[in-house]
Amino acid sequence: MKCRHCEHPLTQSFLDLGSAPPSNAYLRDDALHQAEVWLPLKLMVCDACWLVQTLDFTGRDNLFDAEYAYFSSCSSSWLRHAENFAISMRQELSLNSQSKVVEVAANDGYLLQYFQAAGIPCFGVEPTASTADAARAKGIRIVERFFGKELALELVAQGEAADLAVANNVLAHVPDINDFVAGFAQILKPHGVASFEFPHLVNMVQQNQFDTAYHEHYSYLSLHAVQLIFSSNGLQIYDVQEWPTHGGSLRVLAQRSDVQTRPVSASVAQLLDKEQAIGLTSKDFYQNVQIRAEQAKFGLLEFLLDCKKAGLKVAAYGAAAKGNTLLNFSGVRPDLLPYVVDINPHKQGKYLPGSRIPIVSLAHLLKDRPDRVLILPWNLREEIVLDLMQIREWNARFVVAIPELHIL
Repeated sequence: MKCRHCEHPLTQSFLDLGSAPPSNAYLRDDALHQAEVWLPLKLMVCDACWLVQTLDFTGRDNLFDAEYAYFSSCSSSWLRHAENFAISMRQELSLNSQSKVVEVAANDGYLLQYFQAAGIPCFGVEPTASTADAARAKGIRIVERFFGKELALELVAQGEAADLAVANNVLAHVPDINDFVAGFAQILKPHGVASFEFPHLVNMVQQNQFDTAYHEHYSYLSLHAVQLIFSSNGLQIYDVQEWPTHGGSLRVLAQRSDVQTRPVSASVAQLLDKEQAIGLTSKDFYQNVQIRAEQAKFGLLEFLLDCKKAGLKVAAYGAAAKGNTLLNFSGVRPDLLPYVVDINPHKQGKYLPGSRIPIVSLAHLLKDRPDRVLILPWNLREEIVLDLMQIREWNARFVVAIPELHIL
């Protein structure tokens, strides 16, 4: 395989998690009698542009289908983040009723609802029917297609050029990252702004966030790699901000390279220098990721086996894609973890892919009263602990497995 950005041959391994089903391919009852598709889950790093990427074994249509079950509005902290972003962009860009906002990967309308409520014309691009329908139920206009340069040109021809184009947590999800970014250069008005948010590769490496690796994540992004990708496809980064969301993310603000009306913030050079200083553009930076992932795996298994021997009941909270990566890599099954709670009704009554652990409602946990609650979406740990304080009534304890096993 060649690098999905620069086409340099990939020879440097980053992480090998064996094989797993797609992490969002939740199972219905009838699927329990059928075989699942397991695909190799291996990541490589390009030693030319330093883009970390998953080896491809299936197409995007098989990963982002009509029953895609990730709904952004299920997290209250993410909704607050989205609302604050909408407020700040309205002020910074002086958006009004004559402006146009487009979000690519609009999901269930979690962000656009705030622009809509402020009277700013907006629409979303969202290829998964389940989330697109949820956005439409909020009155948000949705183009139900995958985004790229071709669709961007069509939209501009229809008068849909944007003052603000947003892509939150989707840059990692696209197989053709060059075409995707080139689409933003096309859909922006001459003085328009594109905002991208994505988990920062540095945190994945330094904080052992290996469970963010799954087939739906084609790329794992540093500012170094993103700047190379953008400059090759018509965008110039003029600002970058670090945010705590999703375990540590970057928000990159970009403008069209052929216009460049905004000055480039010192934050861009500062973060690039920081990445350079910690060795991100050297092979040594990527050497210990596999070892630390295996240590976390063994720590989780040891904890679950000790609980089993001691007669302690363990439940999990959050049927997240990252949790599926962790459980399948660790070989955890219902004998060690009998169920996982999720507040998303689109997941309840189904089963985790691979492990086939049943997904239940919060009421099930409150009735069962487990001794330990394993938080799978560790990035939402504070939110979940606050929402589930009632487990303290029966002296239960929260547990996280990343970056290492820790009982709270």
